[in-house]
Amino acid sequence: MNSRNNKYKISIIIPVYNGANTIEKLVDELISNIRPLFPLEIVLINDDSPDNSETVCISLVEKYPQTVCFYSLSINVGEHNAVMAGLNEMTGDFAVIMDDDFQNPVSEVLKLIDYTVTNDYDVVYTYYAKKKHSFFRNIGSLFNDKVANLMLKKPRNLYLSSFKALNRFLVDEVIKYKLPFPYLDGLILRTTSNIGKILVEHNERKHGRSNYTLRKLFSLWMNMFTNFSILPLRMSVIIGFIFSVIGFILGIYVVFEKIVNPDMPLGYSSLFFVVSIYSGIQLIAIGMVGEYLGRVFLSQNKKPQYSIRKSFNKMNNE
Repeated sequence: MNSRNNKYKISIIIPVYNGANTIEKLVDELISNIRPLFPLEIVLINDDSPDNSETVCISLVEKYPQTVCFYSLSINVGEHNAVMAGLNEMTGDFAVIMDDDFQNPVSEVLKLIDYTVTNDYDVVYTYYAKKKHSFFRNIGSLFNDKVANLMLKKPRNLYLSSFKALNRFLVDEVIKYKLPFPYLDGLILRTTSNIGKILVEHNERKHGRSNYTLRKLFSLWMNMFTNFSILPLRMSVIIGFIFSVIGFILGIYVVFEKIVNPDMPLGYSSLFFVVSIYSGIQLIAIGMVGEYLGRVFLSQNKKPQYSIRKSFNKMNNE
């Protein structure tokens, strides 16, 4: 570690959900390993966790009043909204975003910090030689990666890891977004192309299982689909046009067959099949338009990204 870089203050943002069994040990290790090298701030965001994560986090503020600050959200809003809360509250020169499950070892946090402060990137993403997620989570990550290539114009060799570091410039740009459905990687990719990446280790989860359910993954994908691209609407137009052409060709074929063979019976099954496809395409297109309109309505209705019920920040109060 290059000591000439210790002038930079590092803010580590950790969204906490069902993390009561891991967050205390994680914070202890982060402080013992990083605070001797850098001015350090750890921002804990309790995303309305149903376990006793809040009690553990408050005890950490009492234990490390000059390093740890804690914010408890009034309702569960998801990882990206919770991270936005942390980015708005942090005071460091760089933000490191990580999970509370110990899948990112503290040694790799140091590695990421050192690489970030010695290079002039706006954001540094991590990637893994082998991810220790569940099969379901890996499938979701693969799908997310392929969609991001198309929707966000993401570089194909970039993995959008949740474990990453942002400089102060990028943090200030990202937190300008005040609408209720943030997708952090979309905000990053629309702001900068000055992106670095670094290989790190990835451990198996020590306690519990991933908090990303199918419903949460679907919600995250919809944020990507509708907040940063109108491609789904364009795809609806293209698909509609293609099926209209197919329908027109089939219509000509049916008329021709009827003229050539007047005794030909009407094809109820084929008619049912065609109508079902057309109806399905129409409903998908209408649903996509409704999703866009619904998000516009909720944004105009000033639905908040998050609401902080409790805050414990002795660093700013002393």
